[in-house]
Amino acid sequence: MAKEVYDVAIIGGGPAGMTAGIYAGRGHLRACILEGMSTGGQMFNTAVIENYPGYDSIDGPGLTQAMEEQVRKWDVDILYKHVTGLKRQTDVFEVELLGGEAVQAKTVILASGSKPRKLEVPGEAEYQGRGVSYCATCDGAFFRGKNVAVIGGGDSAVEESLYLTRFVNKVTIIHRRDQLRASKHLQERAFADPKIEFMWDSVVEAIEGQQTVEQLQVKNVKTGTVTSLPVDGVFIYIGMFPNTGFLQGIVELDQWGYVVAGEDTATSEPGIFAAGDIRAKELRQIVTAVADGAVAAMAAERYLSERGL
Repeated sequence: MAKEVYDVAIIGGGPAGMTAGIYAGRGHLRACILEGMSTGGQMFNTAVIENYPGYDSIDGPGLTQAMEEQVRKWDVDILYKHVTGLKRQTDVFEVELLGGEAVQAKTVILASGSKPRKLEVPGEAEYQGRGVSYCATCDGAFFRGKNVAVIGGGDSAVEESLYLTRFVNKVTIIHRRDQLRASKHLQERAFADPKIEFMWDSVVEAIEGQQTVEQLQVKNVKTGTVTSLPVDGVFIYIGMFPNTGFLQGIVELDQWGYVVAGEDTATSEPGIFAAGDIRAKELRQIVTAVADGAVAAMAAERYLSERGL
């Protein structure tokens, strides 16, 4: 039996990838979503989502489940496979998978998202899973009644700090600047929460402990003073890093590793489109990811139609 060739292979099952799947299915394209972990991406690990249209508040797993159910209604295959490479064959693309397998498709939508950026300080790697975390939703309950630090000053850092107050005794937000970058609404909530304290103009230089995290060495960037902050855990939210390692030499990437693609989602390689956090753009939110996914699916459909594929 000849190996199936999909009309479109969607790499990544976050909000961008699932939306692309919905629109591809609605366009009667034979589509698959390739997801190395579980659907939802970072959305799945978000405790509370308050800025997605139609919901005053919804949890990440709930929104993920709703999207996935909608994807499956359109006969889109969700394949839990880790993508290791991508190359163009004569008339199709071959998506290489862990274990030597491969999927062939006439077009590809890149929606592999991003992963948390590391501090790259002593102790971070050693204590990951033993007090160092990048997901408050996943690990917050393990720190019930304890003191923790959150590193960062954007929306994610403040949102997850607020979530952690459900469990912990105290949250110390450590930020390298003297003001937060998070939205004003989140800032107001954080400043009003008696469980949240702030260390301004500060960076973490080391994470220390015995079997688990016990303290942080924190440097004030203005005075140079280093102080020890006793904590039982540290949650790191200092930005993201695009999952584009498998794309070197395939499509154009910018200096930070994001895929260069315009609002039409077209990349430097005809037939390959980019959607969501992987794309070089100004704003990365769930709502912009789903917009990209819809545009990419329609662009793929147009590409196939114009070439009679």
